[in-house]
Amino acid sequence: MAVLDFEKTIEELKQEIDLAKIKGDKHAVDTLQKEVDKEIEKTFKNLTPYQKLLLARHPDRPHAIDIIDLIMEEKYELHGDREFRDDEAIVAFIGMIDNEKCVVIGEEKGRNTKEKIKRNFGMPHPEGYRKALRVAKLAEKFNLPILFLVDTPGAYPGIGAEERGQSEAIAKNLLELSRIKTPSISVVIGEGGSGGALAIGVADKFAMLKYSIFSVISPEGCASILWGDNSKSETATKALKISAEELKKLGLIDDIIDEPVEGAHRNYKLTAENIKTYFLKEIKELKKLDKEMLLQKRFEKYLNYGSFDEK
Repeated sequence: MAVLDFEKTIEELKQEIDLAKIKGDKHAVDTLQKEVDKEIEKTFKNLTPYQKLLLARHPDRPHAIDIIDLIMEEKYELHGDREFRDDEAIVAFIGMIDNEKCVVIGEEKGRNTKEKIKRNFGMPHPEGYRKALRVAKLAEKFNLPILFLVDTPGAYPGIGAEERGQSEAIAKNLLELSRIKTPSISVVIGEGGSGGALAIGVADKFAMLKYSIFSVISPEGCASILWGDNSKSETATKALKISAEELKKLGLIDDIIDEPVEGAHRNYKLTAENIKTYFLKEIKELKKLDKEMLLQKRFEKYLNYGSFDEK
């Protein structure tokens, strides 16, 4: 498992514990474990925004497919946008979460080099967003709740994507998902980058995993534009206020879903269970609303994101 710079002291202590266990030195194990616990608490209680960004991008962090495999049963994958092709940066499944029939739509980055190329590093083309909307409309037709799993550095900016209407596809998703007549929940599980995240981010409830990030632009892109220097990405990260905690304070997200103290990559099962619990709890409440009230509350939610001053 990859170790980030700020995790190195913790990892070294854990290695010492493993050696003490081999030697059968119980006293040393107990002493070192207390040190590890203390170091973990100190480190993860005071994470900087940039360190949270590194956790959100951790190479071992669970992806959409990992979460789906852990929370869904009797699932069946849906493919294609019925216009151009199947974009594998977007995955869509119909199935069950516990006893709840639902649809899950997520952005998938891929793991190894072959997978990353296949998934286009989690950067959807316009046909990916059209695929997501097609499946969301299918969910609406059968009155199935929707769970969106957001994890993308952004929409693919290539020439082909632009030629096929990237901005139009994103804009249409924003419009259509804002008025879809079925309960929806969107969860940022890693990176929530720009319009690529917004395209499947419009929902009745918008939540983020504790160490995920959500931003109008990548810190590197921001640093390049403002200072012409990518090395200032840490400064940009702080200025952008992209962490779940900061966005909750600003009222831009509804909830923060907890993850293991050392990050979601340490325990996929617990992370997935927390997402499932949140989804089932919120869907239960949303299903109490009739369709008109559901749409009205969604409208009010997004209307309150900004303010208008006549002066």
